[in-house]
Amino acid sequence: MKKDKIVIGSRGSKLALIYAENVKLELEKEFSNKIEIKKIVTSGDKNQKDRLSNLGGKGLFCTKIENELINNEIDIAVHALKDMPSVETKGLTTNFFLKRNSPNEILISKGNIKFEDLKSNSIIGTSSYRREFQLKQKRSDLNYKLIRGNVDTRIKKLENGEYDAILLSKAGIDALGFNEKISQEFDVDELIPCAGQGIIAIQCRDNDNEMKDILEKINNKESRILANAEREVLKILEGDCDTAIGVYAKIENEKINLKTELFSVDGNERYFVNESGEKESFLSLSKSIGEQLKSKSNGSHKK
Repeated sequence: MKKDKIVIGSRGSKLALIYAENVKLELEKEFSNKIEIKKIVTSGDKNQKDRLSNLGGKGLFCTKIENELINNEIDIAVHALKDMPSVETKGLTTNFFLKRNSPNEILISKGNIKFEDLKSNSIIGTSSYRREFQLKQKRSDLNYKLIRGNVDTRIKKLENGEYDAILLSKAGIDALGFNEKISQEFDVDELIPCAGQGIIAIQCRDNDNEMKDILEKINNKESRILANAEREVLKILEGDCDTAIGVYAKIENEKINLKTELFSVDGNERYFVNESGEKESFLSLSKSIGEQLKSKSNGSHKK
């Protein structure tokens, strides 16, 4: 039976809808019937003040959308992979991805000042312990303060004087067309991104073979390897949104390199592993790196 339409579930933010639209454009190349996008307001969108870990973790951005998927109210869900928990929800599969966007971090600051030139005690906004600890290694004389909200909301808070600078992912800034606001871009050697940063993930019901066949046609094979390699490290560490961990995979000449760093809960200890292996053996490489980080940190990365 051929589907008469595909309903895509997405968060309602401007950025999330751009990602959903990107998936829709790819699907239109393979599916001639109707495709529509359904906006779903998640718990993470409703509360934009508290730290995610205090509200229940990354799943806040996914649970409501996943419930609609399980209940057949939508056919697929589109997520920013970095917002997804590392453990898959029963009955669902997340194994289809678009080509990776930039994994880099960027700084937007008042007066377009570079990070190293910010005045001592400047207030830096980030919602991520990883980013905070990474930046503290470079400059401990700055004040790091929680910031929540959509990208445009965060930029407004900066412009209103609540912060002197904010750190965001370049992928989101690129998609929203805010590139002229970038004060500084950090490459992956300067700041290792979180697992899945820059990757748009597509989730469907595990038993929906027709949908899986369609998604296979638009899946980016390299992104699939990178996504699964990075997420496997998180699984080994049982990482949640409080885990300050950077994981970045790169494929070159049929080899895969995984650069990882893990911080203790207080940010004082840093554990680093950078290894390469055969592309086909990416899962065993990820498992090995995850186990090494686990052993080095000896539980100090968990509350």
